Amino acid sequence: MWTPTAKRVYYLGKSVPFLPRHAGIHVWRWFPVMTHTKKAVLPSFLSLLVVICALSPHVSASWKERVLYSFQGVPDGSLPVGGIVFDSAGNLYGATTEGGSSSCVSVAQCGTVYQLAPPARQGGPWTETVLYVFKGNASQDGASPAGGLVMDSAGNLYGTTAYGGTGNCVLLGTLMGCGTVFEISPPKQKGGKWTETVLYSFPTAKQGYLPNGDLVFDGAGNLYGATQYGGGHGTTCNGFYQYCGAVFELSPPKTKGGKWTEKVLHGFKGGTDGANPNGGLVLDGKGGVYGTSYEGGAEGGECGTVGCGTVFELRPPTNKGGAWAETVLHRFHPKNSVDEFPTAGLIIGVKGKLYGTTHGDTVFRLTPSSKRLGSWNETILYGFTGKGPSYALDAPLIFDSTGNLYSTAYAGSGGSVDGNVFKLKPPIVKGGIWTIDVLYSFAGSPDGALPAAALIFDQRGSLYSTTQAGGSGQACQGGCGTVFEVSP
Repeated sequence: MWTPTAKRVYYLGKSVPFLPRHAGIHVWRWFPVMTHTKKAVLPSFLSLLVVICALSPHVSASWKERVLYSFQGVPDGSLPVGGIVFDSAGNLYGATTEGGSSSCVSVAQCGTVYQLAPPARQGGPWTETVLYVFKGNASQDGASPAGGLVMDSAGNLYGTTAYGGTGNCVLLGTLMGCGTVFEISPPKQKGGKWTETVLYSFPTAKQGYLPNGDLVFDGAGNLYGATQYGGGHGTTCNGFYQYCGAVFELSPPKTKGGKWTEKVLHGFKGGTDGANPNGGLVLDGKGGVYGTSYEGGAEGGECGTVGCGTVFELRPPTNKGGAWAETVLHRFHPKNSVDEFPTAGLIIGVKGKLYGTTHGDTVFRLTPSSKRLGSWNETILYGFTGKGPSYALDAPLIFDSTGNLYSTAYAGSGGSVDGNVFKLKPPIVKGGIWTIDVLYSFAGSPDGALPAAALIFDQRGSLYSTTQAGGSGQACQGGCGTVFEVSP
């Protein structure tokens, strides 16, 4: 079985975090940059998880899983990251943090953007095509994608890289770049090559450093995202990276061929404010932006001065050119080391309710208070503690048309399991409890292991996503990751 381990990098003889906390990457491994030899170690991070025993969740026998593709490592991709998207022809698109090429002047391999084409006949193999291999900051390109892709109506793909670009961010004395936002455009003629364009290179840490998570469009074509570090505020969030993170808006050029422009909507300060925001922001249609931060919101207790994470709201200025206003809607402060450290974005349900997950193993809901304006009430819909193996919930939720919630659990305590896909069903009567069905449990190589990205439905009701380990790839310890389908 694969053991989740803390991912760090030996660079110039020193140990530093690769994607320091997660950045959409949850396969925590030790990893010398120059040789890419991988060693697994047990991090103190996982000591936060509670060892769980007792009743297990209900396991559904009616869903079947199929590995659509196993990544193989260089020159193929490895360590798929973030969500995948469909086009109108049924092709799937995604990104990998590693693989592609080992020639990047960066902390790891360059990473790729890939396409999976469905088989001509049902049951046949899917066909993978590497659409683009990143080149790193030495070529003024991005390196190491740190989130999934979003697609516009023309079929262009958008995403982020954690490193690379033309920025001046230095890690341990070496110029690494501060990260990029990129676009991958389809060929004008069938059979041609896809084209990559760096829409924005974060120039300094003040504008953002280490963009991570999925981007989101608004109705005007602006992109919104988060950087794990940077933003110009906070000084105590990490010894290697500047500042405590930012939420940014990237606006398209007003004239064809012009430059995209970035605006930092909020720079996190740490302390009682959030720190290290996750990507996967959600918009409410009224200009509001909602998200989570992995740390910050410190109120003492078990997480100490670091804080157990927050849920925040950003509101646009009332006057043109004014500042966006941040409100911390919720500060996590668990009593039993479970409801803490959100690592994924939110979704919005009916009446503006917010739904999310925490690494500490809970599914939660935030409801605007009817008694106190601006106050939100948290309800834990489900917690895995005491109901089987200790899980980490690192992926966001999705709804189906009847109000059921779906997501993945990352891994069990001590590597006893390799993660699962689950469904949460709302109570039949008001005030009742949500119930869980485990739709599929991963088995590790040659099956997938360690799912940490958003699920997506097709028209038939099947679910698709990625695992960060497992599969048949032999170039990576524990497998190089998979794309999978789970069908009713």
